[in-house]
Amino acid sequence: MAAKPLLIKRIVYTFERFEQVLVRGGTLTIVVALLALTWLNSPWGHSWLYLWENPLTITFGKYSFAQPLGFWVQQVLLTLLYLVLGLELKRVLRVGELKEKPDLIFTVAASLGGMVLPVAFYLYLAPAGAASGWPVVATADAATVLALLALASNSLPLSLRVYVSTASIMQGIASLLLSVLLYTSVQNMLVLSIATGLFGLLVVLRALRNRTMWLYLMLSLGMLISLLLAGVQGAVAGVLLALVIPVHSRVREEDFVTSTDTIMGQLHALRMMKRPEPDEEIEEDFQAAVHTLRVNSTRALSPLRRLQQRLLPWAAYLALPLFVLAFVPFAYNSFAWRDLLGPVPLGVCLGLVLGKPLGMLLFGWMASLSGIARIPAAVHWGQLIGASMLTGAGFVFSLFQALQTFADAEQLTLVRISIYATSALAGLLGILVLAVAGKTKDLPHTQV
Repeated sequence: MAAKPLLIKRIVYTFERFEQVLVRGGTLTIVVALLALTWLNSPWGHSWLYLWENPLTITFGKYSFAQPLGFWVQQVLLTLLYLVLGLELKRVLRVGELKEKPDLIFTVAASLGGMVLPVAFYLYLAPAGAASGWPVVATADAATVLALLALASNSLPLSLRVYVSTASIMQGIASLLLSVLLYTSVQNMLVLSIATGLFGLLVVLRALRNRTMWLYLMLSLGMLISLLLAGVQGAVAGVLLALVIPVHSRVREEDFVTSTDTIMGQLHALRMMKRPEPDEEIEEDFQAAVHTLRVNSTRALSPLRRLQQRLLPWAAYLALPLFVLAFVPFAYNSFAWRDLLGPVPLGVCLGLVLGKPLGMLLFGWMASLSGIARIPAAVHWGQLIGASMLTGAGFVFSLFQALQTFADAEQLTLVRISIYATSALAGLLGILVLAVAGKTKDLPHTQV
């Protein structure tokens, strides 16, 4: 078996790294979810309850804020995840793979359909008292979807993976903001005003083209604390921060290429002058050149990419697994199987398995038929059908919305189980359709 090369010999684009890390994080999350279920239902289940229900106190001078550990995972670590997803969405739309209007319109239309139709299915079945649970089916989980896509095939077009990832992020962020706007009961208007003022300062910093990252982070931390004290979801702070982080680099591409060529030319000239033996290295010159290239590369990275690169592993390998460890488990004896056929669990199931792919395909098809949008390049409708079915695996983000919506513990358990079963079913169906689509001839883009 050949050793893996130490150096990369091609350009690795931002989405490739984003996808790779999220796929690993999504896979780890599924494994942790199974372990968490086993833990809670084992003889040591009381230790799980003690861990997540034990209060953790944060003190600022004479002020203290005590909440269970699970609260901090949900409100702080999930903020980190939403920030990373918001940064990726901004990159894709502003300078990335969907910066062209026809590509953007198709993705927006499909995302809208992936929210409208499942919500309609859910509201049709759910009783009036549970109507506020529609965000559970409106959202989507980009990490789980990308992990399922990787499981389905390692040769799917990049354009398809970008489309599904971006549509999932759009639905996740939109459902969060809508649920906060419609259902949040503000506990302290003064503190909320402070949070608004801090966001205003962030907007001013962006308008002044300030790129002092620690200043952005300090103001956003204050905004997060203010939102939590006001009774607003902390994840909103992550989305708002992503809006103001600069997406462009101060260093011009021409200057970076010229400086890199100059440094490499100097290193090559030193090797020619010193004429080392074949196995001998001019270590000091070589390391000095590497360090200089690293400094230049860091300066050339845009603030958005620099922040995303640093936070992405923490979001994928810490925030996601800890969230599922804290909130996925349920006691096997805490529900009756017949209750899973109730209107709310069925509404969640039909909304995600049937409504979401139908909505995405229908709205996307209508947008492409109008001539103002186009489906992703090198993708046929069979692949779109399979990928759209995978978005029904809402898993983490559907669970996050369920925690905000359902106060009754018994109802929440039923919704939990429905989300897990639905995610497994949607994943299985999507993988099967993609497997069949991969063996069939591409359909013309005008057919569905």
